[in-house]
Amino acid sequence: MWASFDCLRIEKHEFVDSSEHGQFCLGCCVGALPADPGAERVMRGVAQEVRESEGTAHLVRGALVGAEAALVATFNAARDEEYREVLDRCHTLHAELEKERKAGKFTFAELEENEEDLAKLEAWMAKVHARDRFGAPLAQEAKRALEACREDLEAFVGSVYDAADHGSAGPAAT
Repeated sequence: MWASFDCLRIEKHEFVDSSEHGQFCLGCCVGALPADPGAERVMRGVAQEVRESEGTAHLVRGALVGAEAALVATFNAARDEEYREVLDRCHTLHAELEKERKAGKFTFAELEENEEDLAKLEAWMAKVHARDRFGAPLAQEAKRALEACREDLEAFVGSVYDAADHGSAGPAAT
């Protein structure tokens, strides 16, 4: 079963005129979400926001007629786009840690900044994962990349502690 969501814009010229069969255009924004209590809560909230903005919202629950694989592929493509962003942010974090290593900037300030970046990345990944209802292809790659970020940051932590213990936490001497 599917409920409405994910605003997929449909231009009017794409509609086949079937008014003789009682069809009418509900609006220019239609979408779908697998029906479950969480999705229903989200959709009821979205509908309320639309109505508070003086718009019109209709929630419909029903069975998908055909093309389920295509709809699942559409959901997976949307999640993979988000997983690609996670992967990009992982690459950015690795590059930042490498830059700090090369500069010899093993400071607690740099460590804190990178810990915050990792925490944001983990929170983003959790949100994407919660939306990934069908196991998008890039999910496991993103999970491994995030784990590699944790490991890289742990190695950086060790370097910061070593530098603090030896009084060499500033930029490398030239």
